[in-house]
Amino acid sequence: MPDTDPIARMAFVPHSVPFAIERAEGAYLVTPSGQRILDAAGGAIVMNIGHGRQEVAEAVARALVETTYVVPPFATPHRVRLVERLIDHWLPKGITRVMFTSGGSEAVEAALRLARQHHVASGRESRWKVIGTDLSYHGVTLGALAVGNHAPRRAGFEPMLVPFPKAPAPYRILGAPEGGPHPADDLERVIREEGPDTVAAFIAEPVVGSAGGAMVPPDDYWPRVREICSRHGILLIADEVMTGFGRTGRKFAVDHWGVVPDILVGGKGLAGGYAPLGGVFATEAVVAPLAARHEDVMFHTFAGHPSACAAADVVLEIMEREDLVARAAQVGKHLRARLEEAVGTHPNVGEIRGLGLMLGIELVKDRTTLERFPAGSRFAQRVQAQGLRRGVFYYAAGSGPVRDALLIGPPFTITNADIDLLVDTLTPSLDAAARG
Repeated sequence: MPDTDPIARMAFVPHSVPFAIERAEGAYLVTPSGQRILDAAGGAIVMNIGHGRQEVAEAVARALVETTYVVPPFATPHRVRLVERLIDHWLPKGITRVMFTSGGSEAVEAALRLARQHHVASGRESRWKVIGTDLSYHGVTLGALAVGNHAPRRAGFEPMLVPFPKAPAPYRILGAPEGGPHPADDLERVIREEGPDTVAAFIAEPVVGSAGGAMVPPDDYWPRVREICSRHGILLIADEVMTGFGRTGRKFAVDHWGVVPDILVGGKGLAGGYAPLGGVFATEAVVAPLAARHEDVMFHTFAGHPSACAAADVVLEIMEREDLVARAAQVGKHLRARLEEAVGTHPNVGEIRGLGLMLGIELVKDRTTLERFPAGSRFAQRVQAQGLRRGVFYYAAGSGPVRDALLIGPPFTITNADIDLLVDTLTPSLDAAARG
């Protein structure tokens, strides 16, 4: 029997009624009944300048009137301004080529194709493999699922996925034995086992997001990976869909380690939730072989829509004007300290970690033994539900050995009073979820 409730009809698979939001403002979501819910996750770690900025909406409206739709290869004023802003003020030095997409998964797909095109155009057709890591998420399209390893999101699709090789994740798994090879040495081993002349690229998140909950690698990992990839002629792809555009307290997370990848993938924070937009950013050396053969990278119909580019240009201008990247670093330190104080010794909290305003809380059944909750218990989702009842939205994360985690990624404009609400709501949410 089809649903008659218009909200229930929103559910493509009708096993639950979607949570209804009528409007959003600042750091809050507002339900049809008027309940205000603190957006502690920034949606899906997307919002940076906060909800409801009038000047962004006005820029989008002007773009819709001025250009409406123009095919992606054509230059519009909005695209030109955004490209200039990105190269002049945001992208790591040396990354000078910009291609827009409609979102993060699409951007990862484009980056994988670009890596392959680069090698084919260079006469290295044997290089097609893209090495990922065994705890990662790069998107829900088939190529992105294949190169990532988010077990729940890959489940059932494995026969359709290219069996790309995986290197051990460069993040310490809570409770794992100390010692063992350095994760950069693990990558080199996988490259040698696969054969360097078959490997096109290595892709990783500088800080792992939804697969593990803000897991940070050792400080020497990215510099060593940069050296290994350069030595073997392998392109280094940094997936900054979640971490990019200030989320970790730097413009890009790779900036924490002074590394410039060959290809950088962006999304989420690029337009700050005001429009669907992603980007693939590359060095001149990556695109030079394509240019020599007069090749292009195929676009999607709505990639870099003029209104989306107009939104992103204003979002980034606000970020610059209000110094919000520095604010993300400062507020992130304060929020982390408050979390440690409030729930750092909670019996169901194993670890608090992350950078800037991308923080993770790993959840366990027993803090002393680090025993996880049973598979299928969906403890993180239960905490998320309890938080919503109390007026705070947390992002439920986790995959594989990191079974349950929360991601905290509020707008960079979050206030101290908002932080108090975020923190004070955690303990009762955890306790209620643990009681079942």
